[in-house]
Amino acid sequence: MEELKKLEEAQRMITLMESHALLSSSSSSSNNRFLANLFLLLIQQCGDLDFKDKLSLINQHLPKISDSFLEEASLLFNRKEAVLQTESKFIANSNGDMEDMALVGLDAMQRANSTLEDFCRSYFMFHEMDINKPRSIFKYLPLLSYTESYIYQMDSLNEKIVNMQTNRVGAIERKPHMEVSERWIGKSIDMLKNDPFRPLLDQLQHHGLLTERINEEFRFGEEYWDLERKLCSALMNQTEILVEDVMRAIHLKSFDYRVLNLLLYQLRGEKVNDVHMEFLSISEFLVEVSDDLDNGFFGYCYDLCSKHDQLPNMKNSYGNADDVLENNFNILRMFVRIYGPAMAPAMLAKYIAESGRERRCEEATKEGGKMSGYPLGTWNIPPAIVDEELYRSNRLNSESMVTLG
Repeated sequence: MEELKKLEEAQRMITLMESHALLSSSSSSSNNRFLANLFLLLIQQCGDLDFKDKLSLINQHLPKISDSFLEEASLLFNRKEAVLQTESKFIANSNGDMEDMALVGLDAMQRANSTLEDFCRSYFMFHEMDINKPRSIFKYLPLLSYTESYIYQMDSLNEKIVNMQTNRVGAIERKPHMEVSERWIGKSIDMLKNDPFRPLLDQLQHHGLLTERINEEFRFGEEYWDLERKLCSALMNQTEILVEDVMRAIHLKSFDYRVLNLLLYQLRGEKVNDVHMEFLSISEFLVEVSDDLDNGFFGYCYDLCSKHDQLPNMKNSYGNADDVLENNFNILRMFVRIYGPAMAPAMLAKYIAESGRERRCEEATKEGGKMSGYPLGTWNIPPAIVDEELYRSNRLNSESMVTLG
């Protein structure tokens, strides 16, 4: 808890420093954190010293401090920190400038955990592994967990960029009082565009697990994030959205599951089963669409039969529409923009049905719910949020009223 408090104080100080132009545009996150901690130290009470006294002491003694003195002091007072500094220098010298590398945080690990549970339930059967026999799978979990956590860490960064670019931070941020600079957004986008998986790839390479196919899936992940930023920005700026981009994005979105699956083949020393991979790619598409439907955009129930011109049966079903509030990629939002709220459900039904032309899709959905006359069963497409601007405004106002009450 104390560490979280320190991190929050450092972030508040960085925000204050930015507002006073005390940070250069080329300053790294490590530089910013160091300066923030220094300023926090300066404002702490120390006897009868005032701010002018403290600045005078620093100006007087700073020129006398050398690298060798700091290294000696570090070894004497903080052995653990000294070891970490040495390791950091070694990594930086080996792999280039990694100061801005995204670290795996607790939130990313917690989010990754639900994906891993789903992966174990849905994919282990293709490796003839029994999830009810944990001893046989424990040895693979550390690397799978690390990989998925790293991906989530970078995905969270991309989502935050998308959210900030909506200029509606106050409606979606948990701490609306904290300003976010355009400089931070620019640097974050640069990091996501310039080999963001390199530290993870180096680890996989070191353990002899990296293949060209895994590498390709990571490139697909970068492409998905780029498309997500592009499409969500187009939604907010009322610019053109191409259905080809939307369909490309929804098919790329499950790249992390494919990475985990390919890694499991490597860990088990087995050849990749291309038939399974093809089947799973269709299943992943359907799952992604289903997840987007669960976010609550429509209120119709479509029985996916061969005739798409039939009128839908109304069904009162509304979700919380988190993707509208946070401006996340969602195929339903995109279809409403492209085709309009009246045509969007039918067009979405058409794309789902076309995936059912693959014979293996029937098996992909047998476990997923009720089977009707059509192999893909009955899909619920709940009522379109036609005016997203109004919806966000109403939600923000209602939350404000609850807070005031």
